[in-house]
Amino acid sequence: MTGTRLGIVVIAGLAGLLFGFDTAVISGVTQALRTVFGLSPAGLGAAVSSALWGTLVGALAMGIPGDRYGARNCLRLVGVLYVASAIGCALAPDVATFAAFRFVGGIAVGGSSVLAPVYISEIAPAAWRGALVGFFQFDIVLGILVAYLSNYVVGGIVPADAAWRWRLGVAAVPAIVFLALLLLIPQSPRWLAAKGRSVEAELAFRRLGMTVIVAPAAARDELLSWRRHRRPILLAVVLAAFNQLSGINAILYYLGDIFAAAGFGATSSDLQQVAIGATNLAATVAAMLAIDRFGRKTLLLAGSVGMVVALAGVAAIMGLGRHQSLLIWMLAGFIASFAFSQGAVIWVYLSEIFPTPVRARGQGVGSATHWICNAVISGLFPVVAASTRALPFAVFAVCMALQFLIVWRFFPETKGLELERLDAALAGAGEPDTAP
Repeated sequence: MTGTRLGIVVIAGLAGLLFGFDTAVISGVTQALRTVFGLSPAGLGAAVSSALWGTLVGALAMGIPGDRYGARNCLRLVGVLYVASAIGCALAPDVATFAAFRFVGGIAVGGSSVLAPVYISEIAPAAWRGALVGFFQFDIVLGILVAYLSNYVVGGIVPADAAWRWRLGVAAVPAIVFLALLLLIPQSPRWLAAKGRSVEAELAFRRLGMTVIVAPAAARDELLSWRRHRRPILLAVVLAAFNQLSGINAILYYLGDIFAAAGFGATSSDLQQVAIGATNLAATVAAMLAIDRFGRKTLLLAGSVGMVVALAGVAAIMGLGRHQSLLIWMLAGFIASFAFSQGAVIWVYLSEIFPTPVRARGQGVGSATHWICNAVISGLFPVVAASTRALPFAVFAVCMALQFLIVWRFFPETKGLELERLDAALAGAGEPDTAP
């Protein structure tokens, strides 16, 4: 593993930091949005979920240009969209403008979820692929923690009536840095090979210290189809749906509201969000160290058990209105279990199971499923929770129990396999043979 390759992974992974910041920063402004724009619970859900419909567009729209023009080039467009969204949301004069720029930011997040994992998986050694693609998830949770810290700091130094605008606007700074750094990274050599650009591909392979791979000519114009790619499509859709049926993004978006409903004040809520973000980061680091040793399937199964227990605890606290002091521990347990399993596995798994010529489009199918479920669940969460606080968490717990059963029965292990070998195995009906 060369230093050059590691540096390139770090730069591409920064798309995840912007993804995470956008995901979490909204939790610090929901109360202000209610007041400034006079929003009902349904109106707040619509304003917040506007970004999620953008992520759906981004996930669906970026797959085709990602396969055609390369993930590196399309990530540059993503960076521009992040800058525009941060500035537009911060300056929004009304809820319609705010929702429009949240939608733009959502396109960037959806594009990030497709392009960055694909790019990293194509330059990562098989033995380290889980950890290196997992670096994208590390940056997501780092971005979440940075957003929580930023919300806390901004809330302490900026007048309350303007704090929400500053909290949203600061995201433009890392977005500009990301755009500048993208000028330093090359196209994926596997993508170049798949396009028949053999001379450029060979140079890129050697520059990155990788074994030269020649793509079969027949595969260069391959189309994503149900007939040829049914198994990876099903795996991607099921995994992505369960990712959101855990309740992770709904909980992150409305974390401040959840603490407020349990009786915590604004300052205490901000500090507890920072604690949740730190737990998320620590568990993600642990998962990065474990994913290539124990495998993707093992992490998914272990995390499912932890999430069922933690979500059931949150449902009991919210339903009974007692033992609120335990809420932070239940939520931290849920976040740790999610980060160690679904959080670390989803982008790795989606980036592994599709062939190189259709990898970005296949990743787009999984990402689009993720964002459809995210938008629906996050839009409904405040409405349902306003009438029955415990119900959402009970439903999430049941879904995680179902995830355990389905992963245990149907999901193959993918650790340690070269992408080309994995492609061939998943094209048939057999279980991939995990490399030692």
